[in-house]
Amino acid sequence: MTNKNKTLASLLAFAGGQFGLHRFYLYGLRDIWAWLHPVAAALGWWGIERVRTYGQDDQLAWALIPLLGFTLAGTALTAIYYGLMAPEKWNARHNPSAAPDAPMGRTNWLTIIVIVLALLFGTIALMSSIVFSFQRYFEYQVEEARKISQPGK
Repeated sequence: MTNKNKTLASLLAFAGGQFGLHRFYLYGLRDIWAWLHPVAAALGWWGIERVRTYGQDDQLAWALIPLLGFTLAGTALTAIYYGLMAPEKWNARHNPSAAPDAPMGRTNWLTIIVIVLALLFGTIALMSSIVFSFQRYFEYQVEEARKISQPGK
């Protein structure tokens, strides 16, 4: 079993989280959660394509696009979690044969940069997903209320 680097795991979660790269790195190809990341991201990208094709009134896209945003926000949160994990805890979990203070679990400047970028990007992805969902939901409610209040039009 090879030692796992905390900074690399954080970077993979941030940059390749929607593909499950961080989970493949830490747990290998047999990890079912790693295989589900690209499925959720692909559904979200399909939602974006549906908006481009059918317009903003496509209700299926309302559910699919936030799925992408929440996936990106979740993997950004995972990058932050990995980056802020104490070296002793990291090594105990991912490098059990290494010493508790082994360098693979240490936080360095690259780790901090990844954490800051993940915080920024994750916040943008999460807030954008929430805003898109609520905006489309309330626009739909207004349209339905207009149909009820003006039945002949």
